[in-house]
Amino acid sequence: MFSRPRLFLTQLILLLTLSLTACASFFGTSGTPTPSEPTPTPVPPTPTPPPLAATVNGEHITEAEYEAELQRYRSAQQELGRTVSDQEARLIVLEDLIAQVLLAQGAQEAGFDLTESALQSRVEALAAQVGGDAALSGWISDHGYTDESFRLALKRSVKAAWMRDKIVADVPLAAEQVHIQQILSYNEEDALQVLEQLDGGADFDELAGSPFYDPTTRGELGWVPRAYLLDENIEEAAFSLEVGAYSSVIETPAGFHIIKVLERDPEHPLSPDALLTLQEKAVRDWLLQQREQSDIDLTP
Repeated sequence: MFSRPRLFLTQLILLLTLSLTACASFFGTSGTPTPSEPTPTPVPPTPTPPPLAATVNGEHITEAEYEAELQRYRSAQQELGRTVSDQEARLIVLEDLIAQVLLAQGAQEAGFDLTESALQSRVEALAAQVGGDAALSGWISDHGYTDESFRLALKRSVKAAWMRDKIVADVPLAAEQVHIQQILSYNEEDALQVLEQLDGGADFDELAGSPFYDPTTRGELGWVPRAYLLDENIEEAAFSLEVGAYSSVIETPAGFHIIKVLERDPEHPLSPDALLTLQEKAVRDWLLQQREQSDIDLTP
């Protein structure tokens, strides 16, 4: 995976060795000329950095690291039977690597670091889990890592996970929520007819539970917080309606909805699914903010 950086390091060591040898043989210890003027100290050559895929606030994501991670992603998708275009795969992997770096940097800024001894402890724990050092070495090799790149990836992922957990922990367990019910139709004409019936005094619950709509759940959507529903128009209607009121027809990719607010609570406990959704949103929002404030250079 890191053949080019390794090759560069070997060449650099060889170059320094040859340079020192050449200086010694040229000047010698017994016949070194004494210059009449001070000889300027030569400026050592600047090492050529390995090819990069991106730089995040000065931290490099090498092309070798990126390509290896891309291959692992492709292999995983193939095992799952999924087809992902090359362009999509490249974008997903690069964005994920950038997100990991930003999270790891955030952990560092928040005071969390992983010492070499702590990292070694984690490596040993992983080895114990997979059946020993040989099994772990085999896994590392099979997944396109070197020992060095594996330790780098592990250290970064541990830091990123710590920062992600910190962000998630700040999401409250309760929030303003509304308890809603819907009537969903798959064509606009039927939805407008239902709205006309409701305006004429028909019972919302009876229509929602009719065999034509949703006899099983009667359109029950439960308690929902802000930023949980997939459609912004439905969310806007749900949080703007008074308890007992219903909306006009709202069109979404799923169909035509009429929403009714059954209850409202300014501090209602979040369901596990709603909590997970808000936690994921918190991480996405944090990353978006960090990206806006960061210096990220993508190599063409």
